[in-house]
Amino acid sequence: MDFNEHTATQAVQDSFRNTPDARLRDLLDALASHLHAFVRETKPSIKEWEVAIGFLTSVGQACTDTRQEFVLLSDILGVSMLVETLNEHEGGTESTVLGPFHMVESPQRALGDTIDLVGEAEPCVVSGRVLDTDGAPLPNAEVDVWQCDENGFYDVQQPGVQPVGNGRGLFHTDAEGRFNFRTVIPSHYPIPTDGPIGRLLEATGRHPYRPAHIHFIVGADGHTPLTTHVFVAGSPYLDSDAVFAVKQSLIVDFTESNDKEAASRNNVQAPFRHAQFDLVLSREADR
Repeated sequence: MDFNEHTATQAVQDSFRNTPDARLRDLLDALASHLHAFVRETKPSIKEWEVAIGFLTSVGQACTDTRQEFVLLSDILGVSMLVETLNEHEGGTESTVLGPFHMVESPQRALGDTIDLVGEAEPCVVSGRVLDTDGAPLPNAEVDVWQCDENGFYDVQQPGVQPVGNGRGLFHTDAEGRFNFRTVIPSHYPIPTDGPIGRLLEATGRHPYRPAHIHFIVGADGHTPLTTHVFVAGSPYLDSDAVFAVKQSLIVDFTESNDKEAASRNNVQAPFRHAQFDLVLSREADR
């Protein structure tokens, strides 16, 4: 009763007081406090609030089985990266955003297989090891990989053009923690701009581009899963990623190699590009 500017926040917080889950109660308490403070500070008109609700509604309506517009919203507001940063574990490879295109299950592939099902670009070999923070190899670690093609599109963006599973693979490391696969060098690309997030970027004068990268989710028993990227050194937009995901430690050289023996060993033709790096997982006990 008598809900007003001064009693609003406490009234809403009181309404959640009997929430059985203590963590949920704390989250709702903080949400009410900060959201109400934002409204008090900005004093939106009723029309502006209607526009805001309409925008969030359109974000939800843009979501499909192969597109997650709310992830894009979280990404371009820097929230995804902030959450990742707050949850990082000391000593492991730095994490970064999941992104909106991990929407289908990656096909199981053997080490050395290609994830390029089109084969129209310069060949590239990606190799490395999965290690713990002491430098010990992690055998049978799961390495989930996905990327766009050389034109900047993921398979889910081009049904009927790219085969399902193009640019994706689920690998397991060998006894020495090693992984390797064949692919193409991904391109920089714009995040989808044909929906509400694109309209927001346009309204704010921001570009939609991401630098070239390969996504990884890496897991091993007894270790905290890692979600990260490897960024292609020299790619445009490394210094202005639309989703704020670039970290210096994740930028890797994709060097050109004319080594015919190495090419034969990796089942590619010389010259080819080669990226080599390690992915380090922290122990669950270190959390």
